Amino acid sequence: MKQHMNSRLRSIPLLLSVAAVFSCSKPGAHVSNQAVDKMDVSPVAAAAPAITSFVHPGVLNTQTSLDYIGGQANGGDAGRLASYQKVLDFCNSHSVPTSFYATVVVGSNGATSPSKSQIRSNAELAYALALRWAKTGTDTYAKQAIQILNGWSYTFQKYALLNSSTNPNQPALEASWTTPSFVAAAEILRYYKPFGRSSGWSAADINQFNNYLNNVKNNYINKCPVYNNNWNASAAYAKMAIGIFLNSTTVFQNGYNDLVKYLPVIIKSDGSIPELCDRQDCVHFQYSLTAFAYAAELARIQGDNGIWTYSSNLISKGYDFMRAAYNGSTGCNYCTTSSPVFPGTEVAYSYYKTGNLGYLRGLQDPLGVPNDNTFLGFTTYTHYNVPGL
Repeated sequence: MKQHMNSRLRSIPLLLSVAAVFSCSKPGAHVSNQAVDKMDVSPVAAAAPAITSFVHPGVLNTQTSLDYIGGQANGGDAGRLASYQKVLDFCNSHSVPTSFYATVVVGSNGATSPSKSQIRSNAELAYALALRWAKTGTDTYAKQAIQILNGWSYTFQKYALLNSSTNPNQPALEASWTTPSFVAAAEILRYYKPFGRSSGWSAADINQFNNYLNNVKNNYINKCPVYNNNWNASAAYAKMAIGIFLNSTTVFQNGYNDLVKYLPVIIKSDGSIPELCDRQDCVHFQYSLTAFAYAAELARIQGDNGIWTYSSNLISKGYDFMRAAYNGSTGCNYCTTSSPVFPGTEVAYSYYKTGNLGYLRGLQDPLGVPNDNTFLGFTTYTHYNVPGL
């Protein structure tokens, strides 16, 4: 059942003026996973009015968009089926897990572990299966997606560090990446009914998933340090997604306020993003862009285009800079046509429809999942040429 927002968010310029006062604040203190929503209130969040209800599903997909893409694919539309094939390819190349980790061990700078690899790929798989169920209405796919969500919800306890060289804050980033993908799957399973069929996800299991979200939010995502880069953009996006599922206007607004605080810090007024040159790769600045694009879309679904339009479409300017990087004209040219194009590009194109974004999304059309399973994928299937986006 779709719920509708009854009031809109206050303008971004006001949020930024308040946020600037607190831009040097330290990460929040440790809180229990039983903490109530008021634990998420910061001086920034308190400055903005809360919305009164949420649109569901509301994490990148809506009732209308899922109806549209499923109808097109089931009706034999060649373009939609080609992009849906990316969903099938991922499902067919990844087994549904039967065991899960109580402790997820994470490393920095690409260092991995079996538990880190599994939770990342499982987040993508749960979402892919949810999309597959939304298209087909086949109970098997809903049950498989639920099995993944329940597996992590009931088993996961904590993050741990791989070794002494691991950034002690790494769990905050890892939780910021995987959690929204789990939430996107959960929104579909909880609220969408293809062909009138419910997924069968029980109230007890949904409550346990809520507990999981509060655990990773309170103990990891909320403790993300101020790095003024993709870490902060990712954490803000994650809190917005979590807030939607928890039906918590406070959690959502806290993420929203953080997002608009970091947006003009990370993307400069000319669209440049220092992460490209600082990291000397074509990925880290796309982490920031993807988090911003996904967060802007979450807010748009809830009735607010302000993140998309802030500062004369600053996110679009960031993608203009990305196009310049692929064109070899940024002064630190680390992008080539073989570099991965992250799926946030498709979501940004669905809103802005600029020539630069059209060029970028066309480099690897149709887009699937990021090569490192950080952000959710399949955006060509869910967003390309979907009316109203």
